[in-house]
Amino acid sequence: MSRLVQERHTEPQKSGSDGMERIRLNIGGQKHETYFSTVRNLPDTRLFSIIESAVKSPDYDPETTEVFFDRHPAVFAQVLNYYRTGKLHCPTDVCGPLFEQELNYWGIDEKDMEPCCWANYTQHRDAEENLKNVLYEGTSEECVADTSFMPQQSEIARLWKKIQPKVWATLDESRSSNKARA
Repeated sequence: MSRLVQERHTEPQKSGSDGMERIRLNIGGQKHETYFSTVRNLPDTRLFSIIESAVKSPDYDPETTEVFFDRHPAVFAQVLNYYRTGKLHCPTDVCGPLFEQELNYWGIDEKDMEPCCWANYTQHRDAEENLKNVLYEGTSEECVADTSFMPQQSEIARLWKKIQPKVWATLDESRSSNKARA
């Protein structure tokens, strides 16, 4: 169950034509429009804090009601949808680390992710773990325990890009090698 529903024990406030005030969000040049009440559905997030302080600021222009954020616009669509529905979904066209970074920026807990999206979202973690296992296969426990032998994160990323096609082929095609048949 999402944090929204747990905290308020209600469904998200419905947006409609009941005279609620709207706010315009310019995310990386893409305009989004929603109700203040929608943003107030998740009070312990960055968007809520920024909107609340912007509205109280003397610099806030109620005529335009627009606030700009230099963030990934496609990812924000899912963030805003979470405010609206209380259900957090991960876009399939965005890698897990990027979505994780955006969730951290907006102050949204990844544990609120819907079960249907969790595997896609955490796929990069599984791949990194598999890569570490492949890199250290046959290495003695003493060497693995000594972190001075471990490559840096950038080195792991570079190696992963190099061997990723082989790893995927091994996992996806059972006839690609003896290891894949096992």
